[in-house]
Amino acid sequence: MKKVVIALSGGVDSSVSAYLLKKKGYDVVGLFMKNWHDESVTISDECPWLDDSNDAMIVAQNLDIPFQTVDLSKEYNDRIIKYMFSEYKKGRTPNPDILCNREIKFDIFMKIAFELGADYVATGHYSKIVKGKVNGKTVYKLISGIDKSKDQSYFLCQLNQNQLSKIIFPIGDLYKTEVRKIANEIGLVNASKKDSQGLCFVGKVKLPDFLKRRLKPKSGSIIQIDSLSKIYDGNDYSTLDVRNMLKKTSKGIKYKIVDGKKIGNHNGAFYFTIGQRKGLNVGGTTDPLFVLQTDIKENIIYVGMGNKHPGLFKKALLINAKDEHWVREDLKILDNESTRVMARIRYRQPLQKATLFKFKEGIYILFDKSQSSISKGQFAAWYKDDELIGSGVIS
Repeated sequence: MKKVVIALSGGVDSSVSAYLLKKKGYDVVGLFMKNWHDESVTISDECPWLDDSNDAMIVAQNLDIPFQTVDLSKEYNDRIIKYMFSEYKKGRTPNPDILCNREIKFDIFMKIAFELGADYVATGHYSKIVKGKVNGKTVYKLISGIDKSKDQSYFLCQLNQNQLSKIIFPIGDLYKTEVRKIANEIGLVNASKKDSQGLCFVGKVKLPDFLKRRLKPKSGSIIQIDSLSKIYDGNDYSTLDVRNMLKKTSKGIKYKIVDGKKIGNHNGAFYFTIGQRKGLNVGGTTDPLFVLQTDIKENIIYVGMGNKHPGLFKKALLINAKDEHWVREDLKILDNESTRVMARIRYRQPLQKATLFKFKEGIYILFDKSQSSISKGQFAAWYKDDELIGSGVIS
């Protein structure tokens, strides 16, 4: 029997995954990751780690599999929390769940699993891994989960071939309704438990409170940019060569105070992200206000009224060369090459038609249709059909 260590989170997805693995004859061990000690910024009734740990232990008892808890809070703080603060301080919006998968679950956790004698590591992700051959060489394809409303391939976009060769996703071919049905049939304690939200294996965090622990409030101006402003005129770069067109289009407009009017104050530009609607605390507008841009250096937030504001949309983005990652190295494009892909810039966003262009400075993604709220620090992922083949941090 091959030994599989599963990241047992206390949720229904990992619990059913453990059951399915055991049913197939694997020697299954449940391991709960404790990544967090500070409850002062956690919304306790959403996803308290202690309740999750207890649920995971009960599930392990029901399934008659060994169970233990591993404390990775130091590693999580060093690799995820510090990175988050560093990114927010620079005015960027990080994605801790993608980093958690790359740095914690499929790195540190995986090493612990192998020390326990595991042949594979498993999680309850809605995704699939398909082993295949390309030119005689084995490749591992990261495929979208069959349940498109739950597909989590985006969160796995930084994994590599070596990691994929050692991972099993037991529920990638199931719909969420089927997972809950199995959980009910076998009497799991968490069969009806709602999905956790927030930081990976931490719980739902009050982000402003969380950030205020290290990023002190600092009053600044909120500047509103009119949607009919002349600043949006003359941004047609179609006469330029492809590379310069992409450079201009991906950079977008750099706003100045004189481009708009002051309508209020905020308590720190680093608390806000592009496309954000809540937390501005400015009333009296006919439509909601959205963050168009943050200027961390001058501590200014630029906003626009309505979700169709031209300042929210861009057709292109750049991923710096150092941040470029290919899940499928054999499909990597070289300098001055391009390829058609489907891409997304956030979880659950429907895949968008786009073209990748590779130059020395990095990869540009040019979308067929303008995209709303492209945020620095977030990840863009690109696909061929339903296979995720690469990703990178939006610069």
